[in-house]
Amino acid sequence: MVLKFTKMHALGNDFVVIDGVRQNFSLSAQDIRLIADRHFGVGCDQILIAETFSGEDADFRFRIMNADGSEVAQCGNGARCFAKFVLDQGLTDKRRITVATGNGLLELAVLEDGKVKVNMGVPNFEPEYVPFEAMVKERSYALVIDERTLDVAVLSIGNPHAVHVVPHIEDAPVADIGPQLERHPRFPERVNAGFMEVVDESHIKLRVFERGAGETLACGSGACAAVAAGRQWGLLAAHVTVELPGGRLRVEWHGEGSPVYLIGPATTVFKGTIPFVND
Repeated sequence: MVLKFTKMHALGNDFVVIDGVRQNFSLSAQDIRLIADRHFGVGCDQILIAETFSGEDADFRFRIMNADGSEVAQCGNGARCFAKFVLDQGLTDKRRITVATGNGLLELAVLEDGKVKVNMGVPNFEPEYVPFEAMVKERSYALVIDERTLDVAVLSIGNPHAVHVVPHIEDAPVADIGPQLERHPRFPERVNAGFMEVVDESHIKLRVFERGAGETLACGSGACAAVAAGRQWGLLAAHVTVELPGGRLRVEWHGEGSPVYLIGPATTVFKGTIPFVND
Protein backbone atom coordinates (compact mmCIF):
# COMPACT_ATOMS: atom_id res chain seq x y z
CA MET A 1 0.00 0.00 0.00
CA VAL A 2 1.05 3.59 -0.65
CA LEU A 3 0.14 5.87 2.25
CA LYS A 4 -0.39 9.60 1.65
CA PHE A 5 0.92 12.02 4.27
CA THR A 6 1.50 15.73 4.89
CA LYS A 7 4.63 17.06 6.59
CA MET A 8 3.84 19.96 8.96
CA HIS A 9 5.52 21.87 11.75
CA ALA A 10 4.55 24.17 14.60
CA LEU A 11 7.56 26.38 15.42
CA GLY A 12 9.89 23.62 14.27
CA ASN A 13 8.19 20.84 16.25
CA ASP A 14 7.57 18.68 13.19
CA PHE A 15 4.94 16.09 12.34
CA VAL A 16 3.93 13.57 9.73
CA VAL A 17 0.14 13.97 9.52
CA ILE A 18 -1.94 11.16 8.03
CA ASP A 19 -5.57 11.07 6.90
CA GLY A 20 -7.07 7.97 8.49
CA VAL A 21 -10.60 8.96 7.47
CA ARG A 22 -10.16 8.26 3.75
CA GLN A 23 -7.29 5.77 4.04
CA ASN A 24 -7.44 2.35 5.67
CA PHE A 25 -4.13 1.32 7.23
CA SER A 26 -2.40 0.17 10.39
CA LEU A 27 1.01 1.16 11.72
CA SER A 28 3.18 -1.02 13.92
CA ALA A 29 5.65 0.51 16.36
CA GLN A 30 8.39 -0.44 13.89
CA ASP A 31 6.56 1.40 11.07
CA ILE A 32 6.25 4.50 13.26
CA ARG A 33 9.94 4.48 14.15
CA LEU A 34 10.89 4.11 10.48
CA ILE A 35 8.62 6.95 9.31
CA ALA A 36 9.97 9.20 12.07
CA ASP A 37 13.63 8.37 11.36
CA ARG A 38 15.36 11.43 9.90
CA HIS A 39 17.84 9.35 7.87
CA PHE A 40 15.79 6.38 6.64
CA GLY A 41 12.22 7.75 6.79
CA VAL A 42 10.38 11.04 6.41
CA GLY A 43 11.63 12.39 9.74
CA CYS A 44 9.50 13.91 12.49
CA ASP A 45 9.06 14.33 16.22
CA GLN A 46 5.60 12.73 16.13
CA ILE A 47 3.07 11.16 13.78
CA LEU A 48 -0.49 12.51 13.91
CA ILE A 49 -3.48 10.54 12.63
CA ALA A 50 -6.96 11.88 11.87
CA GLU A 51 -9.66 9.25 12.29
CA THR A 52 -13.45 9.14 12.21
CA PHE A 53 -15.10 9.49 15.61
CA SER A 54 -18.27 7.46 16.08
CA GLY A 55 -19.89 9.58 18.80
CA GLU A 56 -21.61 12.95 18.60
CA ASP A 57 -19.27 14.79 21.00
CA ALA A 58 -16.34 15.18 18.57
CA ASP A 59 -15.69 15.79 14.89
CA PHE A 60 -12.60 13.55 14.70
CA ARG A 61 -10.43 11.22 16.70
CA PHE A 62 -6.91 12.64 17.11
CA ARG A 63 -4.10 10.10 17.67
CA ILE A 64 -0.48 10.99 18.49
CA MET A 65 2.49 8.65 18.04
CA ASN A 66 5.94 9.48 19.39
CA ALA A 67 9.06 8.91 17.32
CA ASP A 68 9.95 5.92 19.52
CA GLY A 69 6.70 4.15 18.57
CA SER A 70 4.75 4.90 21.75
CA GLU A 71 1.31 6.53 21.71
CA VAL A 72 0.52 9.57 23.86
CA ALA A 73 -2.67 11.42 24.74
CA GLN A 74 -1.79 15.09 24.26
CA CYS A 75 0.25 17.41 22.04
CA GLY A 76 -0.50 21.13 21.83
CA ASN A 77 1.66 21.83 18.78
CA GLY A 78 0.29 18.74 17.07
CA ALA A 79 -3.27 19.84 17.83
CA ARG A 80 -2.70 23.11 15.99
CA CYS A 81 -1.33 21.25 12.95
CA PHE A 82 -4.24 18.81 13.15
CA ALA A 83 -6.82 21.63 13.00
CA LYS A 84 -5.17 23.17 9.94
CA PHE A 85 -4.72 19.76 8.30
CA VAL A 86 -8.37 18.65 8.43
CA LEU A 87 -9.49 22.08 7.14
CA ASP A 88 -6.94 22.17 4.30
CA GLN A 89 -7.67 18.55 3.33
CA GLY A 90 -11.39 19.23 3.04
CA LEU A 91 -12.21 16.77 5.82
CA THR A 92 -14.26 19.59 7.37
CA ASP A 93 -15.29 23.12 6.45
CA LYS A 94 -15.53 24.20 10.09
CA ARG A 95 -12.89 26.50 11.56
CA ARG A 96 -13.87 25.38 15.06
CA ILE A 97 -13.82 21.67 15.80
CA THR A 98 -13.77 19.29 18.73
CA VAL A 99 -11.46 16.25 18.66
CA ALA A 100 -11.32 13.17 20.85
CA THR A 101 -7.89 12.33 22.28
CA GLY A 102 -6.64 9.70 24.68
CA ASN A 103 -7.22 12.25 27.43
CA GLY A 104 -10.70 13.46 26.46
CA LEU A 105 -11.93 16.25 24.20
CA LEU A 106 -9.96 19.18 22.77
CA GLU A 107 -11.48 22.31 21.23
CA LEU A 108 -9.52 23.74 18.30
CA ALA A 109 -10.11 26.98 16.38
CA VAL A 110 -8.36 28.21 13.22
CA LEU A 111 -8.29 31.99 13.64
CA GLU A 112 -8.62 34.59 10.88
CA ASP A 113 -4.88 35.29 10.93
CA GLY A 114 -4.17 31.60 10.32
CA LYS A 115 -2.99 30.87 13.84
CA VAL A 116 -4.71 28.16 15.83
CA LYS A 117 -6.14 28.46 19.34
CA VAL A 118 -6.40 25.30 21.42
CA ASN A 119 -8.36 24.81 24.61
CA MET A 120 -5.91 22.48 26.36
CA GLY A 121 -8.22 21.73 29.29
CA VAL A 122 -7.74 22.37 33.00
CA PRO A 123 -4.22 21.76 34.37
CA ASN A 124 -4.21 19.06 37.03
CA PHE A 125 -1.68 19.19 39.88
CA GLU A 126 -2.87 16.06 41.69
CA PRO A 127 0.11 13.63 41.84
CA GLU A 128 -1.92 10.48 41.19
CA TYR A 129 -3.38 12.00 38.03
CA VAL A 130 -0.01 12.95 36.47
CA PRO A 131 1.02 10.19 37.53
CA PHE A 132 3.73 11.04 40.08
CA GLU A 133 4.68 9.27 43.28
CA ALA A 134 4.05 11.65 46.20
CA MET A 135 2.23 11.43 49.52
CA VAL A 136 0.57 14.86 49.20
CA LYS A 137 0.18 17.58 46.58
CA GLU A 138 2.85 20.29 46.76
CA ARG A 139 3.64 23.37 44.67
CA SER A 140 7.13 21.95 44.12
CA TYR A 141 8.99 18.72 44.81
CA ALA A 142 12.67 18.07 45.42
CA LEU A 143 14.08 15.44 43.03
CA VAL A 144 17.67 14.19 43.26
CA ILE A 145 19.43 13.70 39.91
CA ASP A 146 23.19 13.26 39.53
CA GLU A 147 23.70 14.21 43.17
CA ARG A 148 21.96 17.55 42.68
CA THR A 149 18.53 18.46 43.93
CA LEU A 150 16.05 20.00 41.51
CA ASP A 151 12.89 21.78 42.63
CA VAL A 152 10.18 20.97 40.10
CA ALA A 153 6.49 21.63 39.66
CA VAL A 154 4.61 18.52 38.60
CA LEU A 155 1.32 18.61 36.69
CA SER A 156 -0.69 17.15 33.85
CA ILE A 157 -1.84 19.00 30.73
CA GLY A 158 -3.35 15.77 29.46
CA ASN A 159 0.21 14.43 29.60
CA PRO A 160 2.79 14.55 32.43
CA HIS A 161 5.11 17.54 32.91
CA ALA A 162 7.87 18.52 35.31
CA VAL A 163 8.92 22.20 35.24
CA HIS A 164 12.21 23.50 36.66
CA VAL A 165 13.24 27.18 36.81
CA VAL A 166 16.74 28.03 35.57
CA PRO A 167 18.59 31.39 35.68
CA HIS A 168 19.69 31.31 32.02
CA ILE A 169 17.98 29.14 29.40
CA GLU A 170 21.10 28.91 27.22
CA ASP A 171 22.98 27.18 30.04
CA ALA A 172 20.13 24.90 31.11
CA PRO A 173 21.33 21.26 31.46
CA VAL A 174 18.66 19.92 29.09
CA ALA A 175 20.88 17.35 27.37
CA ASP A 176 22.25 15.98 30.67
CA ILE A 177 19.32 16.28 33.07
CA GLY A 178 16.43 16.03 30.59
CA PRO A 179 16.73 12.28 29.88
CA GLN A 180 17.20 11.47 33.57
CA LEU A 181 14.25 13.60 34.62
CA GLU A 182 12.12 12.03 31.86
CA ARG A 183 12.79 8.57 33.34
CA HIS A 184 12.95 9.46 37.02
CA PRO A 185 11.48 6.54 39.03
CA ARG A 186 8.83 8.77 40.63
CA PHE A 187 7.22 9.15 37.18
CA PRO A 188 5.90 5.65 36.36
CA GLU A 189 4.84 6.73 32.83
CA ARG A 190 7.86 9.02 32.29
CA VAL A 191 7.53 12.81 32.02
CA ASN A 192 8.13 15.80 29.75
CA ALA A 193 10.93 17.83 31.32
CA GLY A 194 10.65 21.63 31.00
CA PHE A 195 13.40 24.15 31.80
CA MET A 196 12.03 27.70 32.24
CA GLU A 197 13.70 31.10 32.52
CA VAL A 198 11.38 33.85 33.76
CA VAL A 199 12.18 37.08 31.88
CA ASP A 200 9.27 38.99 33.47
CA GLU A 201 5.69 38.22 34.48
CA SER A 202 4.48 38.12 30.87
CA HIS A 203 7.51 36.55 29.15
CA ILE A 204 9.37 33.29 29.69
CA LYS A 205 11.99 31.32 27.79
CA LEU A 206 11.56 27.55 27.65
CA ARG A 207 13.30 24.38 26.51
CA VAL A 208 11.59 20.99 26.75
CA PHE A 209 12.97 17.45 26.68
CA GLU A 210 9.89 15.59 25.46
CA ARG A 211 8.97 12.11 26.57
CA GLY A 212 9.75 9.70 23.74
CA ALA A 213 11.11 12.40 21.40
CA GLY A 214 14.03 14.17 23.13
CA GLU A 215 14.52 17.94 23.06
CA THR A 216 12.28 19.56 20.45
CA LEU A 217 12.23 23.07 19.01
CA ALA A 218 8.83 23.71 20.58
CA CYS A 219 6.37 21.96 22.90
CA GLY A 220 2.83 23.32 23.18
CA SER A 221 1.72 21.36 26.21
CA GLY A 222 5.11 22.12 27.79
CA ALA A 223 4.49 25.84 27.27
CA CYS A 224 1.11 25.52 28.98
CA ALA A 225 2.62 23.53 31.86
CA ALA A 226 5.36 26.11 32.38
CA VAL A 227 2.89 28.99 32.52
CA ALA A 228 0.59 27.10 34.89
CA ALA A 229 3.52 26.27 37.15
CA GLY A 230 4.75 29.86 37.06
CA ARG A 231 1.28 31.13 37.92
CA GLN A 232 1.08 28.74 40.87
CA TRP A 233 4.44 30.04 42.11
CA GLY A 234 3.24 33.66 41.77
CA LEU A 235 5.80 34.47 39.07
CA LEU A 236 3.59 35.02 36.02
CA ALA A 237 0.56 36.95 34.80
CA ALA A 238 -2.49 35.44 33.06
CA HIS A 239 -1.21 36.20 29.53
CA VAL A 240 2.32 35.04 28.77
CA THR A 241 4.57 34.95 25.71
CA VAL A 242 6.55 31.72 25.69
CA GLU A 243 9.81 31.91 23.76
CA LEU A 244 11.03 28.51 22.55
CA PRO A 245 13.99 27.60 20.30
CA GLY A 246 11.58 27.41 17.32
CA GLY A 247 9.65 30.63 17.97
CA ARG A 248 6.98 32.17 20.18
CA LEU A 249 3.63 30.96 21.50
CA ARG A 250 0.97 32.72 23.54
CA VAL A 251 -0.51 31.03 26.60
CA GLU A 252 -3.51 32.23 28.62
CA TRP A 253 -4.42 30.82 32.04
CA HIS A 254 -6.56 32.54 34.65
CA GLY A 255 -5.83 30.14 37.48
CA GLU A 256 -7.03 27.05 39.33
CA GLY A 257 -10.06 25.33 37.80
CA SER A 258 -9.95 27.22 34.49
CA PRO A 259 -8.76 25.90 31.12
CA VAL A 260 -5.42 26.92 29.65
CA TYR A 261 -5.35 28.25 26.08
CA LEU A 262 -2.50 27.89 23.58
CA ILE A 263 -2.23 30.16 20.52
CA GLY A 264 0.33 29.80 17.75
CA PRO A 265 1.04 28.99 14.09
CA ALA A 266 0.84 25.74 12.15
CA THR A 267 2.68 25.35 8.85
CA THR A 268 2.40 22.86 5.99
CA VAL A 269 5.81 21.92 4.56
CA PHE A 270 5.12 19.34 1.83
CA LYS A 271 3.00 16.34 0.87
CA GLY A 272 4.18 12.88 -0.11
CA THR A 273 3.62 9.14 -0.04
CA ILE A 274 5.09 6.30 2.01
CA PRO A 275 5.41 3.10 -0.07
CA PHE A 276 6.42 0.60 2.63
CA VAL A 277 3.37 0.54 4.93
CA ASN A 278 1.25 -2.61 4.81
CA ASP A 279 -2.50 -2.98 5.28
